[in-house]
Amino acid sequence: METAVIIEPPVTRRKISVDEYYAMYRAGIFGENEHLELIEGELIAMAAMEAPHFSHVMRMARLFIEQFGRRANVAIQSPLPLNAYSEPEPDIAVLKWREDDYFSGKPTPADVLLVVEVADTSLLYDRRTKLPLYARHNIPEVWILNLLSKQLEVYRSPKENDFAEKLMLNSSERVEVQAFADISFAVSDMRIQPR
Repeated sequence: METAVIIEPPVTRRKISVDEYYAMYRAGIFGENEHLELIEGELIAMAAMEAPHFSHVMRMARLFIEQFGRRANVAIQSPLPLNAYSEPEPDIAVLKWREDDYFSGKPTPADVLLVVEVADTSLLYDRRTKLPLYARHNIPEVWILNLLSKQLEVYRSPKENDFAEKLMLNSSERVEVQAFADISFAVSDMRIQPR
């Protein structure tokens, strides 16, 4: 008796473009409070933001706005189009200064000076998915505010899917912003606290 061979058809995923994503949004396909990111053509449901995460985002935004003034625009949880299939929403994006606050068009990867992700439950996702994505699109500097280990992770010099420079800083250290040699922050001012 011959053994039957089962042949599985190849699974083909259909990517969703940024334009299609916005068309679906305008058509009311997504729930009113649904928080999604488009990453490499796939819709990723984001976890609800709890108080510690929210607090850290607000604190970092305040520090940045106070220090950068009119030298950079600070975007908080705003869409960042990277290509036709990816539009993440980093917790904070520090952008090249534009007087119109990007009214004339969303920023491109070339406008980004620094991206900050606040991470507790999202730490592995931020490291495994978003960091390589930012590296592929030449985002020059990414910080992960790691609430679990109370550290600031600094990634610089993108190279393919990774960053050549990686720093793990604790509360006794300072960090300079690569785009502004005269601006630095004490990690202790970020008051990194887990929930």
